[in-house]
Amino acid sequence: MSMRYSAPRTALRTAAIMVVFTLVFTALMAATYGLTRPAIETAKQDAQLRLINEVLPPDSYDNALLDDFVRFGPTPAIGMDGGGRAWRARKAGQPVALVIEAAASDGYAGRIALVVAVAVDGRLSGVRVTEHKETPGLGDYIDPKKDRSKDMPWIGQFAVATWKDVDTAAWKVRKDGGSFGYRSGATISARAVVGAVGRSTAFAVEHLDAFFAAPAGSLLGAP
Repeated sequence: MSMRYSAPRTALRTAAIMVVFTLVFTALMAATYGLTRPAIETAKQDAQLRLINEVLPPDSYDNALLDDFVRFGPTPAIGMDGGGRAWRARKAGQPVALVIEAAASDGYAGRIALVVAVAVDGRLSGVRVTEHKETPGLGDYIDPKKDRSKDMPWIGQFAVATWKDVDTAAWKVRKDGGSFGYRSGATISARAVVGAVGRSTAFAVEHLDAFFAAPAGSLLGAP
């Protein structure tokens, strides 16, 4: 008789121990996340600011740029099918530039994510690739960290382009009759980035006033 009841009691005791263990483990994980979350968020914001400061000189603005952003809805023209963000740079309260998220969907190996900084006069301040899968040692020169030319990285040519001076039709690589350089053997990557940067610059210039007039954190009306 005692053996008949010992098995269920053992099973119940084991189950109770497992429940207690699970509750304690969950509580510890929640506490750990609560303690580390501020540090994680700070590190994330620091990384975002470093990236933005690569395309926009830090001394060109004096506002809390990471807090001064506007969201925009799905915009396939600049590769943002799910929408994105535009950070607004100001100095002494006056608009200076927009830093917008964009992407090229036609890279050699797929999507190439970008950030594009456009000054209020239509001048490109800088461009950076934030994510890509282009071929290492060939098409990945679009990323200045991978570009072997450290003195004159390929992506740097956009910092001297101005929307008013570069005709829309010229936002192509020179091989296609445009104004921008490329590296032999990896035209597709350059072609994708140049096209995306041109469309993103046009988008920023066209909606500049609307972006700066919108409340911080709001969603801009459909482009």
